Parts: sequence; structure tokens; C-alpha cells
Amino acid sequence: MDRSRTRQPDMLRGPVFSNMMRFFVPIMLGTLLQQLYSIVDAIILGRYAGKTALAAVGGSDYFIISLIVGFFVGFASGASVVVSQCCGAGERGDAQKAVHTAMLLAVLIGAVMTALGIVSAPWFLSALDTPQELLHDSSVYIVWYYAGMIPMMVYNMGAGILRATGDSRRPLLFLVVCAAANTALDFLLVAVIPLGAAGAAIATSLSQLICAALVVVTLLRETGLCRLEPRLLRISGNHLRRIVVIGLPMGLASTMYSFTNLFVQKATNLLGTDAVAAWSVFWKLDGVFWPVSNAIGIAVSTFVGQNYGARNRARIRTCIRVGLVMHLGFSALYSAALYLTRTRTVPIFSTDPNVIREGVLITSYLALTYPLFSFTEVLSSGMRGTGNAVMPTVLTLFGICFARLAILHFVTFPHLSDFTVAICFPATWAVSSLMFLLYYKFGRWMPEYPSGG
Repeated sequence: MDRSRTRQPDMLRGPVFSNMMRFFVPIMLGTLLQQLYSIVDAIILGRYAGKTALAAVGGSDYFIISLIVGFFVGFASGASVVVSQCCGAGERGDAQKAVHTAMLLAVLIGAVMTALGIVSAPWFLSALDTPQELLHDSSVYIVWYYAGMIPMMVYNMGAGILRATGDSRRPLLFLVVCAAANTALDFLLVAVIPLGAAGAAIATSLSQLICAALVVVTLLRETGLCRLEPRLLRISGNHLRRIVVIGLPMGLASTMYSFTNLFVQKATNLLGTDAVAAWSVFWKLDGVFWPVSNAIGIAVSTFVGQNYGARNRARIRTCIRVGLVMHLGFSALYSAALYLTRTRTVPIFSTDPNVIREGVLITSYLALTYPLFSFTEVLSSGMRGTGNAVMPTVLTLFGICFARLAILHFVTFPHLSDFTVAICFPATWAVSSLMFLLYYKFGRWMPEYPSGG
């Protein structure tokens, strides 16, 4: 594997914790900056466009976008695992084919997402019982947001390729530039030029375009395994199959999360605009946790992927154990911080007293429950790093999706309140984590190597 950048963490040798932390921290900061896009949108909309625009962007739109984007981003992440495995095995030719297949796939996926998102949005908004006063802002935001899907996919795919080779710093630098651009554009298009929800979506899409340009230029200038050469852009059937085998279950898992959460959003819509706005505020605070959780998952799957390619089974298990320590430690700290600061953080997003009161109550219900998700995140990521993507999807289907739908049907909708909506999350995280832990301890989750090694 190319080691021209000696400051990169060594995934195959040396202390796992220190190397994983060196890899994880830039990813964490980068994903938090991506979440900053959404937080800035919410703060500026809540302050300058009012609670209706805030509820529109953070309510039904949030889950509709997650449903479609989550599937394709999960699907595309299979490419990062394949590139990581090729790098760990030192397969330069295979790595090059995987890179060019992945980048072309990103453009095609982005185009499909744009068309599918715009066409399906009106039906979803109606099916979720979106309050009438939110429909216009919701529709406008979705159209402009989905206009930026091609650059979003190109950036995420390109950044995933860089990380698969051990480079997590440059994707972070790109996001620093884009976060600054997004903040400036938000103020311009919402506070100065009062475009409301449309302005927030346009700002995000333009920022994604900047990210995509930066990552493409970087890949064109590379000299190592991840060099991008336009003349080589084509789909390799073998590598596409490998990406699909790993990425399709990951995309389905993400879709299942989002699909069940559509019913959660339907429940909050039935509670009225104030409740939708309050939950929108909580989703922004909650949204700080998931990028870090996901960054730990990316670190685990990348380290496991390279060590699986290098056929180092003992180090694979060490990587998973270190990931669990990292995730449990972070989730405990975040839970405590969110609970203790809830009366100060919620009012940042809205000045409406009803929204603030309800937002603080919702945060109180959920703030301390995040550690319950740790085993699901880390163990599923480790398993996918070895190429085992099917069983984690099955466990997610039963542990998260079916269990959450059952709670919604038997508890939430018959006894509708913020509390019965909130209980859906920690209950299903606990069930899912228990199932993953049992499978990790007693199941045959690590596939045999293709050659039987």
C-alpha cells in the first residue's frame, strides 16, 4: 500500500487505539461540519423566517430526505469497503478499478436521487399528514436540496476513497471551507435576501458543489492508489458486484431506519406545528451525536477492511474492541452534556415559548439513552468491514425496524404524546444492540477468505 504520506495512521501495524484515533478525529470533525450545515440552516430559519420554516425543514423534509439519501449513501459506502480491502491486500490494479467504478457510480446515483427525490416528495408530504401551513416551505426546500445530489454523492464517494487509503485529513479541510461557505450563503439567502426555506437549501447545495470540486481536483492530482484518471472512468463488472454485495444491504439498512422514522414523523405531525418545531429542534441537537457515531463506525469498518484484506484476524477483533470503548465513552459524555445543557441549547433555535418548553421536555426524555446504541454501531461496522453486510441488515430489520413499528402501533399511536414518540428510540436501540452482541459472541460473522485462507 502507498505510504507516501508518513503522517497517515498505520492500519495494519502498531497500536490500534492511537492509530484509530488519528484516523477518527478528522472524520469526526468533518462529519460535525457537515451537520453544521443543517444546524446553521435551522438557527437562521428559526430566527429570521419563523417557526413555520423551521418546522418545515426539520420535520417531514428531514425524514423524506433521509429515506432516499440514506439508501444511496449507504449503497455507495460499499465502494469504500472494497477500496479499503484492496489497499490492505496491496492490490493496486484492483484498487484503481474500484476507484473509477465508484466515482462514475457516484454521478449516476446522484442523478437518480435528484429525479426520484423531486418526483416522490409531494406524495410523501401528503402521506405523512404534514400540516397544511408547512407544505409550501417543505416542497420548495426539498426541490432545491435534491438539485445538489450529484455533487453531494461525488464528494462523499471521493472522501470515502481517500479515507479508505488512510487519508482522513484532507476531507476535513475541504469541509472547513464548505462550512464557512454554507454559513455565509445562509445569511445571504435567508437573512439578507429573504428566500426562506429555499435559500437554506440553495446554500447547502452550493456548498456541496464546492466540496465536490475540491475532492475531484485532489483525486486528479494523486499519485498513489486512489488517483483518478478521466480516461479510465468506466464500470468494472467485478468491482461493481463487490460494491453491490456490500453496499446494497447497507443501503437497505439505512432505508429501513428512515422508513420506520417516517411513521415517527407522522405521529409528531399529528401533535401539531408546535410539536413538529420542538422535535425539529431536538433533531438538530440529536444530529450532533450521529455524525460522531458514524465516524467511529467508518474508522472501525476501514481498519477492519484493511486488516481483513491483510488476513489479520486477531487485529480485526482488537479494532472492534477499541471501537466499542471509543463509542461507549463518547456516547456517555454526549448524553451527560446534552442533558445538562438542554435549557440553554433548545432556546438557540427558537424564541417561541411553547416550542422551547416542549423541546426541553423531549430532550429530557432522550438525552441519557445514547449509550444503548453503541454495540449496534460498532459491531455492524466491523462485520461490514469483513464483507458481511447481509446479517447486520437482518439484525437491523428485526432489532430496530420491526420492533419500532410494533411500539408505534401498540403504544405510540393509541396513546399519542411526546413521551410515547420518544420511547421508540431507546427501546429499539437496546433490542438491536443485544442481538448484535449475541451474534458477535456466538455467530460465525467473519467470512472465509475467497482463497480459503
